[in-house]
Amino acid sequence: MTLDAGQPLPDFDLPTDGDGRLTKADLAGKAFVLYLYPKDDTSGCTKEALAFQGLEAEFAALGVTVIGLSKDGVKSHDKFKTKHGLGFPLLSDETGAFVEALGAWVEKSMYGKKYMGIDRSTFLVDANGTIAQVWRSVKVSGHAEAVLEAAKGLVKQAA
Repeated sequence: MTLDAGQPLPDFDLPTDGDGRLTKADLAGKAFVLYLYPKDDTSGCTKEALAFQGLEAEFAALGVTVIGLSKDGVKSHDKFKTKHGLGFPLLSDETGAFVEALGAWVEKSMYGKKYMGIDRSTFLVDANGTIAQVWRSVKVSGHAEAVLEAAKGLVKQAA
């Protein structure tokens, strides 16, 4: 199953770093970015997290929250967040149920070996909980900036 722009983001209730929890209902009335990444503290995932962190103030000025999501546990998220000074929440989906609901659990291939993993994906969600834009198989370079531009357009549209 794949989710596209115009569809509602599925409900979720997941643990976050710092022993917190976050639900879709907690975000009602707020636009947000939900970016899925494969693994804490790997080179590409760290670059992506730092790119979003570097633009977090600009997202916040728009009223848009940034949220990361992987299958790593909260302890791993805590270490990752502390090590790199990340200011936004990291959701933990250890069962992978929400990742699957987002259509981001896919077959991958590395050095000829096939395995299942998270497709690096980003969802821009409007204040009504509807997906405004989706990026699949994300390339990290320039991605956070592209999402920020889309968020600016979303906020302008909503005003």
